[in-house]
Amino acid sequence: MREDAGVSDEVDERITPPLVEEAVKKAAVAWVAVAGGPAYALWCLPLEGALLVVTGPGEQSAPGLADATEAQVTLRGDHGGRIVTWQARVTRLTPGTEEWNATAPLVAAKRLNAPGPSADLIERWAAEGCALNRLEPAGTPVSGSDLPADSLAEVPRDAPVVRATRKPFRLHKVRRR
Repeated sequence: MREDAGVSDEVDERITPPLVEEAVKKAAVAWVAVAGGPAYALWCLPLEGALLVVTGPGEQSAPGLADATEAQVTLRGDHGGRIVTWQARVTRLTPGTEEWNATAPLVAAKRLNAPGPSADLIERWAAEGCALNRLEPAGTPVSGSDLPADSLAEVPRDAPVVRATRKPFRLHKVRRR
């Protein structure tokens, strides 16, 4: 019997891309970080092995993504935890191009709680300078051994929607003994 029993420490490159492909196919939310900044949870639409993300006025906020050429994308599994992190090539689709005309209606149709019909939404994206970005896998995904051991939990960022919590209302006076 061989000493290593056919087990290797090398990562088989053929195994990793299917993981990314499956994670992308099932993605509804992706955590996207640009230039080492904080990761933002963004609604996305999987299409042809890439993720499509809309950002800008009246849409979700992702500082720096509209002008970026690469980003780091983290996707979750069915259990809710991270299953893969990968480098993405970011391509901004330009309104009026063939790719925009083919892709924007698909994204607009899946956009939840959109005011008005999809055609109006697409026109607003083009007029207000919203960015429709394609995030395509580029490079090798981060393997399990390269992932951090801790949770990566961060202190919540300041936001205008945060307000101080009030003391609870009491219907009666509590007696102490």
